[in-house]
Amino acid sequence: MTLMKIAAAALLSADMTMNASAAEKGTLLNYPKAHTVEQVDDYFGTKVHDPYRWMENVDSPEVKSWVEEENTLTQSWLNQVPGREAMHRRMMELVNFERYTAPVRKGARYFYSHNKGLQNQNVLYWQEGLNGEPKVLLDPNTMSADGTVALSGMSVTDDGRLAAYSIADAGSDWVKWYVRDVATGKDLTDVIEWSKFSSASWLKDGSGFFYEGYDKPGADALKAANYYHKIFFHKLGTPQSDDKLIFDRPDDKEMNLGAAVTDDGRYLLIFESKGASPDNALVIKDLMHPEVPVITIAATPDAHYSPIDNDGTTLWMHTTKDAPNGRVVAVDLNHPDRANWKTVIAETKNSLDSVTMVNDTLIANYLADAQSMVELHTRDGRLLERLVLPAIGTAVGFVGKRTDNETFFQFTNFTTPPTIYRLDMKTRTETIYRQPKLKFDPNEYETTQVFYTGKDGTRVPMFMSHKKGLKLDGTAPTLLYGYGGFNLSLQPEFSAANLLWMEMGGVYTQPSLRGGGEYGEAWHLAGTKLNKQNVFDDFIAAAEWLIANKYTSTPKLAISGGSNGGLLVGACEIQRPDLFGAALAAVGVMDMLRFDKFTIGWAWKTDYGAPSENEAEFRAIYKYSPLQNLKPGVEYPPTLITTADHDDRVFPAHSFKFAAAMQAVQAGPNPVLIRVETRAGHGGGMPLSKRVELAVDQFAFLVKELKMHPVLRDQSLSGTSGE
Repeated sequence: MTLMKIAAAALLSADMTMNASAAEKGTLLNYPKAHTVEQVDDYFGTKVHDPYRWMENVDSPEVKSWVEEENTLTQSWLNQVPGREAMHRRMMELVNFERYTAPVRKGARYFYSHNKGLQNQNVLYWQEGLNGEPKVLLDPNTMSADGTVALSGMSVTDDGRLAAYSIADAGSDWVKWYVRDVATGKDLTDVIEWSKFSSASWLKDGSGFFYEGYDKPGADALKAANYYHKIFFHKLGTPQSDDKLIFDRPDDKEMNLGAAVTDDGRYLLIFESKGASPDNALVIKDLMHPEVPVITIAATPDAHYSPIDNDGTTLWMHTTKDAPNGRVVAVDLNHPDRANWKTVIAETKNSLDSVTMVNDTLIANYLADAQSMVELHTRDGRLLERLVLPAIGTAVGFVGKRTDNETFFQFTNFTTPPTIYRLDMKTRTETIYRQPKLKFDPNEYETTQVFYTGKDGTRVPMFMSHKKGLKLDGTAPTLLYGYGGFNLSLQPEFSAANLLWMEMGGVYTQPSLRGGGEYGEAWHLAGTKLNKQNVFDDFIAAAEWLIANKYTSTPKLAISGGSNGGLLVGACEIQRPDLFGAALAAVGVMDMLRFDKFTIGWAWKTDYGAPSENEAEFRAIYKYSPLQNLKPGVEYPPTLITTADHDDRVFPAHSFKFAAAMQAVQAGPNPVLIRVETRAGHGGGMPLSKRVELAVDQFAFLVKELKMHPVLRDQSLSGTSGE
């Protein structure tokens, strides 16, 4: 049942409908009944109740009925927010601009994706030469009526003749690989199934490619744990059953694997990483001399080892070994011992995020206080220059070959949609290659970066974006968004939804919490396992700073996050229910004692710890796990929980159990609602139409609960507060 049908069905469900006058008076909602069971687990002598364990059977009729009733209630509640349709119209205007990715050259052909504005999925194009006529290579919008089939990955042969591409259905992490002839636009007979967390890397002659996958799962493919990742080789024109197993780790079911062929086609790079850790082992196989033993660069995943390029047996590599913020080394593959490595670009105070080599020039992309700083170095490390970027923001791309004389990058920030630049590597000059036309005036907004002090004295940066002329009187509706995990860095990035929020008078804030990668591996580790509470403390300190400095106040402050950020929201609103005016928890990891039981959840033990295996880690997790720390009689902030029925990254039962438990204990009139999207997953590949509907529903929730009176494009949305 679609969300629109659910909303219509709500009109026929009198017992589930909350009338507007009752909502204004703060009447408790009549939540769908969720029964409890006697389920008790023993963790190192601690008895833990799990009364909603039955919700883990997400396909059962009982769970489906509960989900449908919850969706009906949520849509009934949201339908009463005046101005919701106006927000939807304006959101559709803001997302309706042309979007491009930076082109990548293969042979004489350039490949890139393009969205005309309102297409559910980006379309993949190619063209002969830099100014050639664009031709459609792949249009995912034609693969399903509702736009829920998405392009997941693509790899083109060195001559630009063939493209291996993977397709994901309904947001699942499972993908199927196909091969398309670029010139004719027709698929070959090759099809590969049961691939996940995979790239495709071609042999130099285009005769086949390496990919990653698992053995065929049982009937419960969206729930079952994924173990024993494998690397395979597929030869064109042969069935998948003939694919050759190249590498696996039968001795360690939790090892994730990856494979890549070097640009010269000589070497196969084999990566091994434990769980979600950024560290990896690395061995190199000589494809020209397969009888020669592999070259071991790192036997164990004790640091990050990322090859950049090679010239014969000289390999340039980005590594955090003996350099937590990253450095570039040169390795002689004839003498690969670490004692022989030569430092080319030394470690600095800034985190080295990525490095590429184009035109024999090392392009080093740093994170300087969570924003991009790009330097050009010679092959031996000498600094040529630092690129001048347009503003505070994020620059990504810079791909190419060692012999190319050009590269492209994308620049964006909170008020700048992605703009594509061409960088001439001979003259080192930047020119705009493609720039979207805007339907708002970016000069009306400003972005600043502040630094606040965390609970333990740590200095934490935070970006703030809002309309110019903001009055610091504590009345501005403020959205505090965070993540803080898995070495992932939150950088300035354009979002039409966030622009809509600012246009309505809101302040958007984004702190760089520990657990992320903004300041290198030390910053990451300071927010993991026994240190995970640091992440929540940093987020809470950000909220307190915003209130103390008169940007907002508790009744006007909302917190938001997804996935690991959903855990962040859940933990923080439980620890400090007095601090926040509303909470948006998306696809969150809410049952921290059972996250490792489903799909790829076991891989997160590298960040969270192992609750069933390590007593100290269990005790740390048990103190903050959102599901286990809800208490009766507490008035929690108004909360909107969002998830999707096809999420096989963070199993949707996390959100189901948390919603049912919070609804059961909530004291006072603050609503606790859950919105379950259909035919969608963790977020990747979600069609534009569903993303817009989700954002508008979240903002409608905030407009009412924060008692906002926004004015939007000369159209007053006053009266939406329910006052």
